[in-house]
Amino acid sequence: MKKGIISDDFRKKLHVIIYEADTPAGRFFDLALLFVIIISIVAVMLESVTSIRLLHGKELAITEWIITILFTLEYIARIVALKKPLNYIFSFYGIIDLISTLPKYIDVLFPGLGFLISIRALRLLRVFRILKLSQFVGASNQLLTALQKSRVKIAVFLFTVVILCIILGTLMFIIEGPESGFTNIPISIYWTIVTLTTVGFGDITPVTPLGQFVSVIIMIMGYGIIAVPTGLVTAQFIQERSENSNTQVCPNCNADHHKDNANYCYNCGHHLHN
Repeated sequence: MKKGIISDDFRKKLHVIIYEADTPAGRFFDLALLFVIIISIVAVMLESVTSIRLLHGKELAITEWIITILFTLEYIARIVALKKPLNYIFSFYGIIDLISTLPKYIDVLFPGLGFLISIRALRLLRVFRILKLSQFVGASNQLLTALQKSRVKIAVFLFTVVILCIILGTLMFIIEGPESGFTNIPISIYWTIVTLTTVGFGDITPVTPLGQFVSVIIMIMGYGIIAVPTGLVTAQFIQERSENSNTQVCPNCNADHHKDNANYCYNCGHHLHN
């Protein structure tokens, strides 16, 4: 059955290879794609080393052009394989694919921007589409749902932390003063945030006994604060029901995370390629 220049049979075969990592052909395609991405990133890293660039700059440039052409063909193939390509073009992966393909072309027009090719590292996110077994997919969906449902609680928690940092930062400014490096309240708040998050750059250090006592309290609070958002998300995560899903992508609307043994897309009702 044909529809325009591209037949439906060809589109279906292409869709299975490109979008369905659960199939042998799809898994091989995505693994090969990841391999090429890694080579591209390594080439960019090597090109940033002056000695290597002087010796093998031409070979690295040729390699990068070959990879760019392959990615261009892959991007076109992903569009062709879908009946509604706009769903892919404006999706997260679609935008990442486009952004990671353009830098070499941009470098021709604006020399010196070739190192933007390192953006292709984002395409390594596809490893989750390849290696994710059904239990991992279900867990990732649950985690995302838990984060979404906990966002209000987390926002309130972060707002409380900000207020706490303002109060403690002002207090440290009063206690220590400019002599200890706390030259103003914003700087004192900066120190409080750094101390509360247990990073501790050490560029500002309290010297008075009271200031050191307050700093100890802030550092201890930092450990407790780390546990709060984790607990919020974990509690919500436990409430979510586990659902088995796979990497199958709808050829019509590009929706993914379908349940195992599903025959029709949950989003548009289109028949899936089982």
